[in-house]
Amino acid sequence: MDAAALDSARIELAPGGDWILPLILAVIMFSVALSLRPRDFLFLKAQPGKFAGAAAAQMLALPLMTLGLIYLINPAPSIALGMIVVACCPGGNVSNFFTQLGRGDTALSVALTGTSSLAAALLTPVSILFWTSLYAPTAILVNEIAVSPVAFVIQTTLILAIPLALGMAFAFRFPATAARIRPVLMIAALLGILSMVFGGLAANWALLTATAGAVLGVVILHNGLAFLTGAAAGRLLCFNAPRRRSLTFEVGIQNAGLGLVILLSQFDGLGGAAAVVGLWSIWHLFAGLGLASAFRLYDARWPAAKAEPAE
Repeated sequence: MDAAALDSARIELAPGGDWILPLILAVIMFSVALSLRPRDFLFLKAQPGKFAGAAAAQMLALPLMTLGLIYLINPAPSIALGMIVVACCPGGNVSNFFTQLGRGDTALSVALTGTSSLAAALLTPVSILFWTSLYAPTAILVNEIAVSPVAFVIQTTLILAIPLALGMAFAFRFPATAARIRPVLMIAALLGILSMVFGGLAANWALLTATAGAVLGVVILHNGLAFLTGAAAGRLLCFNAPRRRSLTFEVGIQNAGLGLVILLSQFDGLGGAAAVVGLWSIWHLFAGLGLASAFRLYDARWPAAKAEPAE
């Protein structure tokens, strides 16, 4: 499939997607907020400078690296849009799992995930519009699908911010209930996304198979560079090994499910962009698992490497 066909292709959703997708997005953010606690942000109080640097690696360095990669490989505009959407999303909660599995600093991972999730209410839509404007082909494509910047920011911010505020308030007032219902809501949101996407698979099967070959290599390269960006930032911040691993996972593991919902609800489900975000959501799980396993093998082979002094 050539670039013009890829940019003009659209993912068709199951009936009712126009109102179900924003609802799913709200449920996702409410569920994320149920897991946030004030203690999750103690690292910010203890070392604010280094925490700010780590957060900047996730929120600024990753989109900047993505823009540089886009200029280097010059992909189709819709593929570039998908890359930018992924890079502008907050960290995914699965990064906390991979951090623990890879013997990283789980407390730092949780703090960064929570911070990026809270900031996402405003930062994600603004960042998407800002970074897409810096690559002319994608900026033109966004203009062609008539995305209203003001409406996009207001709508997405409200959809993200209100559930986040309600979720944190509910978790503070009813912590035990929040812990019980969070897994149920997360599963419900995941099933909702899957039902909407798979509901349109039959109509889009030719599109998906035609784009996978062109997109998969870009996704693997992009994700690999995201992990390297996190690792390099950890070195620059003089983090010890566990904290470097945490930052590596935080930058390399993004909430691609959130990105897919935003893309489908706000950008007409552009074929190339949807392929990038969808493949990223699958690939980064394999990459994260492989990296965590590599860290554990490294520790087994060189046990002294784990003995770096605490900061």
